[in-house]
Amino acid sequence: GCELTASTKSYTFQVDEEDDSDHILALSVVCLMDGAKDECNVVEVVGRNHENQEIAVPVANLKLSCQPLLSLDNFKLQPPVTFRLAAGSGPVHLAGWHRIVHREDASFEDDDDLSGEEEELAPIMPAKK
Repeated sequence: GCELTASTKSYTFQVDEEDDSDHILALSVVCLMDGAKDECNVVEVVGRNHENQEIAVPVANLKLSCQPLLSLDNFKLQPPVTFRLAAGSGPVHLAGWHRIVHREDASFEDDDDLSGEEEELAPIMPAKK
């Protein structure tokens, strides 16, 4: 997680580019912390599109009196990514998780799927009254 405030308006999550792994960053919750004012706090995610142009997308607009917390249901992002407090003074806390998938392990994820056999499902029966 990280915290965005009036003095620390941005946080960048990056990984070692030499790393031979795929990285997924998932954002779970964005919430106002103790000491936040009743003002709009807009959090943006800054990344790059397929043309390597910087883009900023607002993901949360929090206000103490009406929406102090937002669940983002593990909103997945590709590092490097920057979180920026575009409006407000915070403090805003961001929480999530970082998953590392080693590329050589990816081919062995599900051996069951390689069998070629389809599992037969039982028919759905109506509920008894």
